Amino acid sequence: MKKDIDFTPVEGVAVAIAATGEIPAERTWNVYFINNNSVPLDNVMITSKGYGLLDGEEVKTSVLRHMFEQVAPKSPVQVELIDPSVFHLNNEYWVSYYIDGKIYDKRFVFVPDSITEANLIEISMLQMQGVLHS
Repeated sequence: MKKDIDFTPVEGVAVAIAATGEIPAERTWNVYFINNNSVPLDNVMITSKGYGLLDGEEVKTSVLRHMFEQVAPKSPVQVELIDPSVFHLNNEYWVSYYIDGKIYDKRFVFVPDSITEANLIEISMLQMQGVLHS
């Protein structure tokens, strides 16, 4: 059964966590989905959740679901706000979308403590600094 499924590699999409504001303690953090493809993406579904350990105890956040009817070519969409208090967890974003009626999906995981000032880069499409996962 699994051999009958076409697992076409996902290309041209990314998830970024970017900050607005100059003062680190006062920054607002948002998650963005970026379509770098030259075609629109249809029925984009993104689920997000956090999980990991805190003081030896297993911690899980709520699962959030976001739906975008279409994401235009070469453009980003804001998915959600993210609280810096969960940066010590794995922050997972599972993305599914269609191109010409064919489904694609990919899992993006920001590992614990990867969202830090030291890892910020300029994300030209957002014109912001953030952590990019592609």
